[in-house]
Amino acid sequence: MFQVALAGLIALTQIVLAETNSKAEEFLIEFNRRAPLEANVKEVASWKYSTNLSSSEAAAAFKAASLAFDTFFEEAKRNASQLGNVEDLPEEFQRQIKFIRESSTLKDVQKREKLASLKIEMQNIYSSTEVYDQTTGKNLSLFPDLTDIMASSQTFVDLKTAWQGWRDAVGPKIRQLYKQYVELSNEGARDNGYTDYGAYWRSWYEVDNLPELVENLWRDLEPFYKELHAYVRYKLAKEYPQVKGNDAIPAHLLGNMWSQSWGEIYSLVEPYSVNSSIDVTKAMQDKNYTIEEIFRITESFFESLGMKKLPEKFVERSLIRKPEGLDVECHASAWDMYVKTKGGKKDVRIRQCTEVNDYWFVTTHHEMGHIYYFLLYWDQPYMFRDSANPGFHEAVGDTLSLSVSTPQHLVKIGLLDNYVEDKEADINSLMKMALKNVAFLPFGYLIDQWRWSVFEGKIKPSEYNSEWWRLRTSYQGIKPPVERSEKDFDPGAKFHIPNDVPYIRYFVSHVLQFQFHKAACRLAGFKGPLHQCSIYKSTEAGKKISEMLELGKSKPWPEALEKLTNKRTMDVGPLKEYFWPLDLWLRSQRCSLNYKIGWPENPGPSYDPCVVPTTLPDTETSPVNNQPNDGAAHAWYLVLIAVFSVLLGC
Repeated sequence: MFQVALAGLIALTQIVLAETNSKAEEFLIEFNRRAPLEANVKEVASWKYSTNLSSSEAAAAFKAASLAFDTFFEEAKRNASQLGNVEDLPEEFQRQIKFIRESSTLKDVQKREKLASLKIEMQNIYSSTEVYDQTTGKNLSLFPDLTDIMASSQTFVDLKTAWQGWRDAVGPKIRQLYKQYVELSNEGARDNGYTDYGAYWRSWYEVDNLPELVENLWRDLEPFYKELHAYVRYKLAKEYPQVKGNDAIPAHLLGNMWSQSWGEIYSLVEPYSVNSSIDVTKAMQDKNYTIEEIFRITESFFESLGMKKLPEKFVERSLIRKPEGLDVECHASAWDMYVKTKGGKKDVRIRQCTEVNDYWFVTTHHEMGHIYYFLLYWDQPYMFRDSANPGFHEAVGDTLSLSVSTPQHLVKIGLLDNYVEDKEADINSLMKMALKNVAFLPFGYLIDQWRWSVFEGKIKPSEYNSEWWRLRTSYQGIKPPVERSEKDFDPGAKFHIPNDVPYIRYFVSHVLQFQFHKAACRLAGFKGPLHQCSIYKSTEAGKKISEMLELGKSKPWPEALEKLTNKRTMDVGPLKEYFWPLDLWLRSQRCSLNYKIGWPENPGPSYDPCVVPTTLPDTETSPVNNQPNDGAAHAWYLVLIAVFSVLLGC
């Protein structure tokens, strides 16, 4: 009798599970049919607005489309929640339903509309604000006018004027709006079970300890950053008497409006004056490169890895230069429109105000990485049409940029004609890369440290600006060139703050890209120093990269990472290996020139630069070998020379 009852219970359970499975499958089929269509309406409206910011009709249409998409997702979330416990469903169903249930949408419809209006208003202020130039009587836009001044001028006062002008013009307008945005965003997060909006953002990484994880990564990289900072400060002090040898660097002297990338001051800090030029901008201009040529070369790199050509008329659908007579958002971005064109082509686009220079050459490769990610996970269910974690999306194009930026590759594609490989040129090349990648690390780390604390209430509205500069000085070792107060709102002068875009993804991507690069170089069969590797034309590397990207968000990110790297954790080892020759060289410089490291708000580190490290980065293959162009060996030699010089009193 018991066996009959048990058999009946098992049969009933199977029927219930089958019914639940069937309901979930029906729900997901309908959701995956509708979601791309609803997303497309929103993306098209967003595209039209961002490419015509002065149009009130486009702004209204974008707001309406955003609210309609939020309403659709709220409906989907309610329906997904009615499915009850989904633990016994197939893993693919569980994962999709889990993501559909996650939201930060406000329950109050009027507040939802208010938040949408705030976001649009902040975006419009940022994108349309201009700065009046008293010298010329002209209004200067952020792109290209002010950014060009920051990149090309070496006049202290002109740089300060541009730096202050942008912040004074845009920040105060956004400050009060941002306070309201924080309050409403937090309310939406709490409506959906999160403690605050920052907690909602962090949930995208599917780990419980993201702050601790990224802090550990940063602490491991900080000593190298501080060596770079000390050297750059030493060199800048020779150009500007306002730079003090043991203090934070004035923020406007680093070649970039936000001090996030220092590549434009390379000429001031170049390690060696050699005949081998790595000036890609000059080479492109000398060869009469066009914007279209930049896109053609970028696509050809992806094709060389065995990836397909871009959809027909991709460039025509994109916005690749700043149009005359229109206010457009020039900040580079890649767009997935979620549906195919009437001609049956996958609709993906890039929007950027490209110029013919090194920055846009690299940026185009970065944005194209997003595009190929879109294309490779296109056939996944809607909730899986995203990167494994937000940092993956940013890392893909940057991984290829590491190959593209090697002098060896630039020679191969005809962009550098007079480059001669030698030890000094190798250090120069690494310095140029470090000014872009290593200088960025604390900036990428601190922006969301500030925002997480704002959302948590640890930073009060009355402390917005002072805490912003406390973090920037502590982590980056920079300071404002003029006095700032709580009347200012300097965070609002950075695109991602008023545009509601999380930023820790960029720090994560700067770690991941070197992991991806090392794994891809191994697959390409490259044997030399990691910083000299280009995976150009390696279909084996391209195949494994594609396999990782095709997963989208269908698997937790450690599984996607393992697909390419055979590791399940983020690791700074490859980044340290890549720059190890430069790290040694910087120590040798500090040993021989005896300049200071650190700044009052963040002193040290205390190790002796004249002591040659006894351990290399934790890598599988030593970056120091007998290769004829091995910069690491050369840097170590320089350290030894410096040590003997000190000992002999030279």
